[in-house]
Amino acid sequence: MEEINFGHTSVLLFETVGSLNIIPGGCYVDGTLGGGGHAFEVCKRLGNGRLIGIDQDSDAIEAASKRLMAFQDKITIVRSNYRRIAQVLEELGIEKVDGIYLDLGVSSWQLDQPERGFTYRADAPLDMRMDQRQSRTAADLVNSCSEEELTRIIRDYGEDRFARNIAKHIVREREKEPIMTTGRLAEIIKGAIPAKVRATGGHPAKRTFQAIRIELNGELTVLEESIDTMIDLLNPGGRLSIITFHSLEDRIVKNRFRINEHPCTCPPDFPVCVCGKKSKGRVVTRKPILPSEEEMRENSRSKSAKLRVFERI
Repeated sequence: MEEINFGHTSVLLFETVGSLNIIPGGCYVDGTLGGGGHAFEVCKRLGNGRLIGIDQDSDAIEAASKRLMAFQDKITIVRSNYRRIAQVLEELGIEKVDGIYLDLGVSSWQLDQPERGFTYRADAPLDMRMDQRQSRTAADLVNSCSEEELTRIIRDYGEDRFARNIAKHIVREREKEPIMTTGRLAEIIKGAIPAKVRATGGHPAKRTFQAIRIELNGELTVLEESIDTMIDLLNPGGRLSIITFHSLEDRIVKNRFRINEHPCTCPPDFPVCVCGKKSKGRVVTRKPILPSEEEMRENSRSKSAKLRVFERI
């Protein structure tokens, strides 16, 4: 079997590792292990500490296991989704940790493997599963969702102003024959967007492919439902650092962090708080940390990246 090279440049690498304020001997969780780029730098600073690496992609697990071989006494790798972080830690006998970090979205390696079906730049089976144990594929989604559902997905997650027309074209074309490949879907999307618009900007299928991937893998739902749990799992002074690549992801992180800092729901004119909701900590990043000009030049994937950090009290 060909060796998997999951290597890609880790975005906001030193900013993220630095934001964790790593304590030698502490316990940390990488919720989106990927190829292990961030994990490698964390392990270098751990002393006799421990890192739990979580990823749902078997290729990522294989690649990270090799990359982090030198730290095998410090790291435990678990194939799971970070939405199960509480159960993963409980199964390992860990009650609290000193830091958790996430690098969201799809990796450049996954995009570069046509057979995974994430990319619109090659013709391959329409898959897009982050976890290949999942039975439902992007083809299943594209061929079964109603026109209204497809419009919502493409509009909300792809933020494409031609969402309705793209959905209409998809439904019309799948009646002739099921849409089973990335190439055919990309052509259908292209036909739904006016030529004048196609001539400017990026690939016409980019937003729709992103939207389908987010919906299929439940990415925003998982993020929304996991942030509070992750904050609860931190020791005092522990930090949660999250890198987003999409405006909707960033909005979720920003809002959940704000609510955890200021959870009080009493009317502003109440002289004292009666709701009893206490702050869990503070938002370290009033504005997100962005990649440097140099990083954006060297790694185009980093251009939309934003890092936000929350500290537990």
